[in-house]
Amino acid sequence: MPRLSEVIAALDALWPPERAEGWDAVGTVCGDPDAEIDRVLFAVDPVHEIADEALELGAQLIVTHHPLYLRGTTTVAADTFKGKVVHTLIKHGIALHVAHTNADTADPGVSDALAGALDLRVTGPLVPDPTDPAGRRGLGRICELDHPETLAAFAARAAARLPATAQGIRLAGDPEALVSTVAVSGGSGDSLFDAVRAAGVDAFLTADLRHHPASEAVQHSPLGLVDAAHWATEWPWCEQAAAQLDALSDRHGWDLRVHVSKRVTDPWTTHHSSGAPN
Repeated sequence: MPRLSEVIAALDALWPPERAEGWDAVGTVCGDPDAEIDRVLFAVDPVHEIADEALELGAQLIVTHHPLYLRGTTTVAADTFKGKVVHTLIKHGIALHVAHTNADTADPGVSDALAGALDLRVTGPLVPDPTDPAGRRGLGRICELDHPETLAAFAARAAARLPATAQGIRLAGDPEALVSTVAVSGGSGDSLFDAVRAAGVDAFLTADLRHHPASEAVQHSPLGLVDAAHWATEWPWCEQAAAQLDALSDRHGWDLRVHVSKRVTDPWTTHHSSGAPN
C-alpha cells in the first residue's frame, strides 16, 4: 500500500504544479505524507458533499480539479463552509489534492477529456504552451469531426454526451450552419475568442459565456457558440485522470481502488423558460 507522498509524487508528475498559472492554488491542501492510501476519489469540486462521499467510500485521498482555497484565508474555523470541509477531512484522515490550471494545459488535459467525451479528433492545442517543444500542451484544443454536421446537431451531441445539468446546452449562431472543425475549452472560455477566431474553426464549445463577449463574437463572425455548464465541461477530466492513476497504480503494484464521483456539484439546480423569445 503506497504512502500519500508516493501517490502525490505520481500525480505531480502528471500535472506538474509549476505549470499552474501564477494566480492558481494547486497541490496538497491537507494530508499526512506518511499515511497509507488504498482508495482515491476524483471530483470537480471540493465541497462538503464530496468529502461525505469520500468518507462513505473509505477513501483516504480526494483529488479535485477546483481549488478549495483559491485566494488567501485567515481561518479554517469549522463554522465556515470551507473550514468545515477541512475539519471533516482532517478528522477522518482524508487528504485533498488539487490539479487545476496545471491539468488544463497538460497532455492529456481537461480539454482532451472534453473532446473525447464528444468523440472529436484533437489536432492540437488552441493556445500552445511555448515551453512544450512537442506542441501538444496548452490551453483548449482544436478538433475535427469525423463527418460535418449542423451546429444544432453538434449542440445536441454535447447535450447527449456531457453530464446533464439544469442549464443544459445554450447555442448561438445559425443552427443549420455546417460544422467540421471545433475549438473546445473546459471551464470558462470567453477569454479565448481571439485564439478561436485565429484558429478559423466553425464552432466553439466551452462554458460560462457572458453576454457581451458572446454578443460581440457572433457579430464579428459566423462562429457558432455552444455553451455548457462549467461543471459538465470539466467532469470528463475526472474519468481521464482516474484512468491515468489506475495505470500508475498497476505499474507500481499499488492496487489502488480509484473512484470517480458522479454527484452533480454544479451549483445550478433548476431551469425555467417560457420558450423562445418573441
